[in-house]
Amino acid sequence: MANHHILDSHGVDIGSQDTWHVLTTDALPESIVSTNITLLELLQKQEKPDVIVPLVDLLDLTGAQAGGLIKEVYELIVQHSSRLGLWVTADTDADALEGLSEFLSTHALIVIDVPKFADGRHFSFARTLRQIGYIGEIRVAGAFGRDQIAYMLRVGVDSFVLSEHDLEADSKFGIEQAFTALASSSDGRSASDLPMFAQPSEPSVA
Repeated sequence: MANHHILDSHGVDIGSQDTWHVLTTDALPESIVSTNITLLELLQKQEKPDVIVPLVDLLDLTGAQAGGLIKEVYELIVQHSSRLGLWVTADTDADALEGLSEFLSTHALIVIDVPKFADGRHFSFARTLRQIGYIGEIRVAGAFGRDQIAYMLRVGVDSFVLSEHDLEADSKFGIEQAFTALASSSDGRSASDLPMFAQPSEPSVA
């Protein structure tokens, strides 16, 4: 991912500190993380890297966590990894996430790939993750609009993957503006603290 950069919620490039490896698959979208790794390479490594795996490959046809051989392979990956993350596409059924809240919570990072520029489902995807209690890092990559960054911060996104080309184009207008456009609206609070993510209060006992 030499031609891409990872920006945190303040617009700071954190790509050089990123330690994530993405498990190589045929369906792997471009520019999710800095380094790819095959399953064989992972199993042969002495050290345990941080590894991102595709969520869809871990589920059965009903959208639940798969068992059998898939589960055994996943457990091998767990044993040989320091931290685990997941990548998903924005067109994944967001409703299916509710039944996976416990499973998702064991992963430190979830990368949402936006396959098409006009696809805005990554907003509802990130919002759903926060609403079901996911507290790890949410990262967005792919064909999202730079003018959407401030709004994605509002729904709980923590970091963004931008190409070198996009950064050069945005530098003419100031990429920092994308990260400060709604700063006054949220008063600098994290999205999980905003009213839309508030848990219903329990009724008082008389």
